[in-house]
Amino acid sequence: MRIIPYHIVVEKISELIPSTTRILPSDVLDAIICMRAKETSLLAASILDQIIENAGIASREFLPLCQDTGIAVYFVDIGDEVRIENPGLDAAIQEGTRKGYREGSLRMSMVRDPLRRVNTGDNSPAIVHIRMVPGDSLTVMFCPKGGGCENMSRLAMLSPGDGRKGVVDFVVETVLAGGGRPCPPVIVGVGLGGDFESSAILSKRALLRKIGERNTDAFYASLEQELLEKINSLGIGPMGLGGISTALDVFIENAPCHIASMPLAVNIQCHSARHGKIEL
Repeated sequence: MRIIPYHIVVEKISELIPSTTRILPSDVLDAIICMRAKETSLLAASILDQIIENAGIASREFLPLCQDTGIAVYFVDIGDEVRIENPGLDAAIQEGTRKGYREGSLRMSMVRDPLRRVNTGDNSPAIVHIRMVPGDSLTVMFCPKGGGCENMSRLAMLSPGDGRKGVVDFVVETVLAGGGRPCPPVIVGVGLGGDFESSAILSKRALLRKIGERNTDAFYASLEQELLEKINSLGIGPMGLGGISTALDVFIENAPCHIASMPLAVNIQCHSARHGKIEL
């Protein structure tokens, strides 16, 4: 059994947060630059230029890419031969989140209650998804998720008879309904299968893939490409002001499901698609 000290996890989490919220992943930036070269609308091209410039300023001056530094979401793979010293893994992530957001001078976006709306003051609690895997390693993926794009996400319990067309229609309609509100060009995460709650988790986990990384199943890889083409033909464009640059990519994660169900979740990510990882 490998024991990882509690304070090590806290420090690594807190160090991950400032850089993740300030530096756009290279695959996302490269995709935006590539999309800029193909954009036919002058207004859309100008907006993409501003997005690229903003990413450069944020990196050089170590400033947040966006004023919405997000709800802290973590996807954790912990080996079955690993234990975190007391008070444990979740406590370490929560303390690391508080420390990282405070020391990074980032916006505190969490409220204690959805109706009474009192801010927690430290951006906790974080949302933590834990998966047990073989081995003695710990991998933590951090995805700060802004409210604007998160609010445009949807979930449907489709009938199996809705088939591929039903999936395509729902995903495209979700992006169309969001328009410019999720700050396109977006990344579209799709969770298909499982059950009600697991499809939503799949859709958000899908956002952690690198741009251009297709599903390993050729059937779903072709569906990702079909969806990407349909979405970029909607004319929404950067920030909803028109153009062919609506989505950077579409990622589908699929899972087995009940014979009577076809859960489908769509999680939208804005162009400031921030994520980072630590491995211990």
